[in-house]
Amino acid sequence: MPSIFPVLLVGAGPGDPDLLTVKAARAIASADVIIFDRLVSDSILELVPTSVERVFAGKTARNHHMPQDKINALLVEQANLGKNVVRLKGGDPFVFGRGGEEALHLAKHAIPFEIIPGITSSAGCASYAGIPLTHRGLSHGVRFVTGHTQDGLELDLNWKSLADPDTTLVIYMGLTHIKRIAIELIYAGLPDDHPTAALNMGTRPEQKIVKAPLSGIADKINEAQLSGATLIIIGRVVELSEELAWFKH
Repeated sequence: MPSIFPVLLVGAGPGDPDLLTVKAARAIASADVIIFDRLVSDSILELVPTSVERVFAGKTARNHHMPQDKINALLVEQANLGKNVVRLKGGDPFVFGRGGEEALHLAKHAIPFEIIPGITSSAGCASYAGIPLTHRGLSHGVRFVTGHTQDGLELDLNWKSLADPDTTLVIYMGLTHIKRIAIELIYAGLPDDHPTAALNMGTRPEQKIVKAPLSGIADKINEAQLSGATLIIIGRVVELSEELAWFKH
């Protein structure tokens, strides 16, 4: 049944199509046009009916295929044409996905919308790597931050606050600045041998996991030549992956 909302902001999850919610799958099947991000996996795009128009709005660090203001305008334009619009975003629209900005723009233009949550990459990729984000005796909490800067500005995080050895730190979009991140966290008080993992293309057949002490993770990532969707997890819970890694590919 078609949605009563002209625009659906849909979380596609971290990549494995089996992690799509039932509601997300229904939205994809009933769309007239899908505007999708780079982080939406090919296997999920294969579920899109051939009759549905596809518009790529992907963005990478320092390379915006379609600037955010253009995406916002496109959503309004397509909705005003009477189409069922699905804005398909990797992970969850409201976790470093700029879904809030798009929803605000739709609200400003009186376009009804619905948010369909997705499994965010921190939960999905960590699970597929055998890394619990919290674990009794190892981590009493978890922090989510972005390692990406806007418009070339300097990465400005509260390093002292983040350098808590009893908390798991999850860094989205941190690949470009991982060397700086590691240096700042060590300077702020995290041990240089604190367990760290880089999860590349998590939940997908091509998933790669690189682990190293915090002081050496940047070099390990460079040696592995990681590129694309990569999540950084810093914390003692990383050590559990030796026993809990279950995903075979």
